This record gives sequence, C-alpha cells and structure tokens, in this order.
Amino acid sequence: MTLRPGPRNLITDVAGLRVGNAQDHRLKSGVTAIIPDKPSVAAVQVLGGAPGTRETDAMEPHNSVQEFHGLVLSGGSAFGLDAASGVQAALREQGIGFDVSGHRVPVVPAAILFDLANGGDKDWGRFPPYRELGYEAANAASVEFELGTVGAGTGALTAGLKGGLGSASTVLPNGITVGALVAANPLGSVTMGRSRHFWAAPFEVGDEFGGLGLPSPLPADTAEIRFKYHAFNAATTIAVIATDAVLTKAEAKRLAVAAHDGFTRAIWPAHTPGDGDLVFGMATGTSGIVPDHHASMDLAAVAASTMARAIARAVYFATPAEGDVFPSWTAQFG
Repeated sequence: MTLRPGPRNLITDVAGLRVGNAQDHRLKSGVTAIIPDKPSVAAVQVLGGAPGTRETDAMEPHNSVQEFHGLVLSGGSAFGLDAASGVQAALREQGIGFDVSGHRVPVVPAAILFDLANGGDKDWGRFPPYRELGYEAANAASVEFELGTVGAGTGALTAGLKGGLGSASTVLPNGITVGALVAANPLGSVTMGRSRHFWAAPFEVGDEFGGLGLPSPLPADTAEIRFKYHAFNAATTIAVIATDAVLTKAEAKRLAVAAHDGFTRAIWPAHTPGDGDLVFGMATGTSGIVPDHHASMDLAAVAASTMARAIARAVYFATPAEGDVFPSWTAQFG
C-alpha cells in the first residue's frame, strides 16, 4: 500500500480543521488550539501515569456529548488548564457552541504538559497567562501553522534535546486522510542512544525530519534508558490524531488507542509513570467515507505511523532560544 503525505504534511490536511498557536518566549511556554469548522466527534485515550486534563470525561463513548467544538494542548502543567477557558471565550464570541436554554456553550477538552523547569520566567504574578494565550491561539487558527518551538511545544524538552510541536499527515489509497498533531515533551528520548538518528526513522516519508534513516550498525547505547530529569510528574507528550472519515465516538477512541503505538515507535521509553501521555482522537467526517473492517485496520496502522512522524518532526523543527537548558536537534547535530 503506497502512502503519501497530504499537501501540507500537517493535521490540517484533514478537511475541516484549523490550528492556532500562541506563545510567550520569555515564559518558554504556550498554547495550541485545534478548531473544527463544525462540531466534530472526538474521544480520548490516556496511557501515561501523570495526566492533566479538562472535560475528558465527556469524551467517553458512553457519555452524552457527541461532538466537540475545539481541543487544547497547553504548557504550564496544571496552570495551563486555564487555556481552555480562553479558547472557550473566543469560540463563544464567534457564536460557536451548544445552544443550552438560550446560552451558547462551547465544549473544549484540554490536556497539559509540564514545562515549568525549562529555564523560562514563570514569575507571572497572581494569575497565570494561559487563559489569554488560549484566546489568542483560538483566534489565530488557520490551515497553515509553524512547527517546532511554537504553541504548546514552545518550552517542551526531551532527554537531552528540546522538544516541540510536530505534525504530519497521510492520505490512504481509499481517499481517507489522517493527520497528527503533537506537543512532544517526554521524559524519554526521541533519538537512538546519543546519536542523531530518530527512533521514528522507519516511518519517515522523504526527508521530512532529515532523511537520515537508521544507523548501521545500531549505536552501542541504543537500549540505554535516558530521562531528561528524574522529577516525578515532570513531562508528558500530548497529541491529537484526526481523520476525515466518518467515525463514532467509540471508533474515535479506538483511533486514539492506535495512535499511542506511534508514541512507542518514536519515544524510548514512553508511557512512564512520570508522563501524562494522552491522545485525543477526532473525526470531522468531511470525506463522507465510512470505513469498513479492512479500512479500519489500515486507519489504525496509519494513525500510529503518522503520529511517530509528527513526534520526530516536533524535535527536528525546534529552534534554539536564549536560556535553553537543552540544545535543539539542529544545534546539536546540524
């Protein structure tokens, strides 16, 4: 089966999605908002041991809310949950949300990562800035956006390198598009041992994160367990896997489950007790295609490979900044 990226190689190749970023480089943190043009089916799967979330209970298939108006990925640890309030405010101003007894109520689930110990100035006073960053991100939503040291990936770190915001897409032969968006901030490493080679190399399309392939022979320290630091609950990779296929909430959750395989293909180790690893699954339905059993199997496989590519691209596109505690991949390896 021949697979190719969409025209942007971004999650916005899934028709009906826009992404907005806002960041404060002094703070070394930021927010990413994912906004569907129409309310979309969504679900969530958490496999990390230290998650931070908002409105995720509503996403379970057995609960009544069937569609959602936006998703938020944010830095700031628990403080970053305020970002969803800013996105919610922006959507309400645009008249987006459920009409409940004459009140407009946008439902905006959110997830956060820990970036407090990354060298940024977190002395923000009484209230953290994430609500305003969320508002700014929602209003900046577009089909075009940057990768690397932006949005929720602004202050992200991995074991020894800067993390970042990454995205990738895949178009299946049946016309279904899958897109991944990730703020990569794991305790573990995205490169093999201390080499420049990405764990996700087998899934790379062209030279989208350097075209280096796998090293031969493998580095002697390939299996070394490396953590960026040993503070508990001090990491987390958070992501969205999206498709234009027509899915139910249960099927969107299964898509999110499959996308977690991309974490394990791109990060070593993943899903640790100190990571709050989480994937939102979203289906816009804009293709009109209802996957049969065989197409669903392909969809799950592509969810994993697309997510792995997005994680590598997050690190590959990170850029150096004053006060960094770790180098970017480009600064370290050229």
